[in-house]
Amino acid sequence: MQGLHLTADLYQCACPSQLLTDADALADFCRQQTLDAGLTIVGEEWQAFPEFEGQPGGVTGMLLLAESHLAIHTWPERNGVTLDVYVCNFMQDNSGKAQSLIDGLEAVFKPGQSQRNRIWRGDADGPATNGELITENLNDQALYGFRFTERLLERQTAFQRLELLSSESLGTTLRLDGCLMTSEVDEFFYHEGLIHPAAMAHPAPRRALIVGGGDGGALEELLKHNCVDHVTLVDLDAEVIEVAREHLQSIHKGAFDDPRADIRVGDGADFLARTADRFDLIYLDLTDPETPAGPLYTTDFFQSCQRVLAPGGALVLHLGSPFHEAQQVQALGAELAQVFEQVHGYGLHIPLYGSYWGMVVASDELDPTALSAQDIQQRLEQRFSADQQESLQFYNAALHGALFALPTFYRRLLPAQQSCLEALC
Repeated sequence: MQGLHLTADLYQCACPSQLLTDADALADFCRQQTLDAGLTIVGEEWQAFPEFEGQPGGVTGMLLLAESHLAIHTWPERNGVTLDVYVCNFMQDNSGKAQSLIDGLEAVFKPGQSQRNRIWRGDADGPATNGELITENLNDQALYGFRFTERLLERQTAFQRLELLSSESLGTTLRLDGCLMTSEVDEFFYHEGLIHPAAMAHPAPRRALIVGGGDGGALEELLKHNCVDHVTLVDLDAEVIEVAREHLQSIHKGAFDDPRADIRVGDGADFLARTADRFDLIYLDLTDPETPAGPLYTTDFFQSCQRVLAPGGALVLHLGSPFHEAQQVQALGAELAQVFEQVHGYGLHIPLYGSYWGMVVASDELDPTALSAQDIQQRLEQRFSADQQESLQFYNAALHGALFALPTFYRRLLPAQQSCLEALC
């Protein structure tokens, strides 16, 4: 009986109205989607309901599968659909087929909003652990996951599906469009790793820009540097900032209200096209390239960043997993090398992302590998109070240089970085 149970409630569907009212059309569509997903139909039942008080009737249907079932209900008066897919994994793992089926159905119904649930059911000897297991793909062949005991919030914003989850090991966790973004317990890996290598390498950063970063974690780390006078944060989604303000205080620690912070809601590309400001550091704290942030992972946008960097300034962004997303990392490294004189990749393991993660400092002048551990320690003591130094859980002076000591497979993905290293030999 062990298997995966997926449900989806779809709202404001923009599909052809026939799919919501015509039992034959809906049945044909569901049969084809099910077969395309590789599942086996063994029976079915469909029932169209009559009009009621001038409103069209919906359809209820079920496909009985050798693997279990698909159930569907339409609500044409609300342009709504509810989906229920359950597969047993007795003989083989059918989880991918179930996910493919529900994704294919949802894509055609074109909901304006949706609410999904994912439940692993029927452990052989009874429930061994509590909570909902949420998995995330590292690529088409690999995934990882965590159990969450509670859903605190779920909504569709103007740009993405936003979820807040609670975990015994991760605390409150932010998820956007099905991708884990940050958690209370492990956020220091990403935020300290993103901010401090470039900021410490810069002799005196005063003005900085964060594109994205609506959870406030990167902003909080950057404002620890007492030489920083002004940080502009531009995030596309106001609701991410609002949710972070209310629910993720342990991550941003009130940084949104720091007088040095200028919080703006809007498109990062538009901001860079219009601004007359110059920045010592620019951080792209974005969702992945396949999300609405995709246009910000391009040569054109990197050139826009270069245009507004002050002399000696640097651009910092994450590249993805060098092992699981090698082509993406290589392509981004090549694009950056077309724009900047120096491309210094570095990496660290981020628990929430399930992998060793690649980041990069790109600049025409700033070399983050040129400083010794003693240099970094001196800057830490000059810029951070004793309490701020104590608050660091990941970054330290000895670690700085080690971050840029790349595994060979990763170094080979960054030809500009590889040539720099070879020139030193």
